[in-house]
Amino acid sequence: MKRYLIPAGIVIALAAAVGIYRYTGNTPEATYKTTKVERGDIVSSVAATGNLTAVVTVQVGTQVSGTIQKLFVDFNSLVKKGQVIAQIDPALFNAQVEQTRGNYLSAQAGLEKAKADLVDAKRTLERNRQLLQGGIVAQGDFDTSETKYDQALAGIKSAEGSIAQTRGAYSQARTNLQNATIRSPVDGVVISRAIDVGQTVAASFQTPTLFTIAQDLTRMQIETSVDEADISRVRVGQPVSFTVDAYPEVKFKARVAQIRNAPVITQNVVTYVVIITVDNPELKLKPGMTANVGIEVGKRENVLMIPMAALRFKPQTEKEKTVRPASPAQGMGKRTASQQVYILSPENKPLPVKVQTGLGNDSQVEIVSETLKEGDEVIVQSTGSKEKQGMGGGGHSMRMRF
Repeated sequence: MKRYLIPAGIVIALAAAVGIYRYTGNTPEATYKTTKVERGDIVSSVAATGNLTAVVTVQVGTQVSGTIQKLFVDFNSLVKKGQVIAQIDPALFNAQVEQTRGNYLSAQAGLEKAKADLVDAKRTLERNRQLLQGGIVAQGDFDTSETKYDQALAGIKSAEGSIAQTRGAYSQARTNLQNATIRSPVDGVVISRAIDVGQTVAASFQTPTLFTIAQDLTRMQIETSVDEADISRVRVGQPVSFTVDAYPEVKFKARVAQIRNAPVITQNVVTYVVIITVDNPELKLKPGMTANVGIEVGKRENVLMIPMAALRFKPQTEKEKTVRPASPAQGMGKRTASQQVYILSPENKPLPVKVQTGLGNDSQVEIVSETLKEGDEVIVQSTGSKEKQGMGGGGHSMRMRF
């Protein structure tokens, strides 16, 4: 009988030990990752994307139809204002000039003839008037000479109208001949050519585009779209930094030049166009490149700052009853916001500390209150098993075999 009582006593003692172990919560203590309060510069920016374009881009077309006879420039050609860049076959226009010139000269001759007829009719009319007074000619002959004089006056008007008409046609023909020679309207660089020799261009309804000329590629601009939530923080003159895929390691500098008031609505999303000017002295940047832009809307120098993760951290006991903290002030001159962070007590427990936050960005936020000082450590993350498992003690079981 005693042989069976000994193992039973051992089982009872072990079970009691397990119960005490669970009751007293002898689980590993929670540990925390901390970071120091630092002093430095903090910049808040608005992100956007856009495409690079020349500040002034001119599309060169033609006002006349015809066949391209010669091309004098190509892609990337440097051109001067007034330089000939293409020639449409001028044969037809030369013929029109000669024809209209002939009509114009004929109309001038017609005017001279009408003037001569007027002089003759006037002389005849005056002579018949004198003869009529002497009773030498009949009244009918005088009336006929008067009618011829009136007709000669009308002939003058008609000849003058013909001259105006033929002169206009002649001038138009000469203009068409001049337009057959395509010239550059500005100094710049040819960035697009849409024609080849032998190609026929028609200008009957809409002027076709033959060339696109960028006036000055050493100064370019970026046209970006800024969300309506951020547009209130963007100002003309603010500094801008951006990158392009061609030079991912280079940060280019620019400035906000214009904020357009017209809204752009795409799928119920409202944005506003912001124009950014860029100096391009080395011609690294090319039209059409995609720019990833950061518009600097606020900057603080030599201030205390902590990671944004410190504002998001909550101990396990607080996570269930706290709400998301307010965002820190994002722009220069905005009022501060009250926040709460945690530091470690001597017993390795999180202690809440009220702080006032100022300018912030995606990674850091400014501390404007005196509750923290440089070098203090704030909790940014919990790494202990208690925090991961929650407040319950379940998770491990003890199994014993006898």
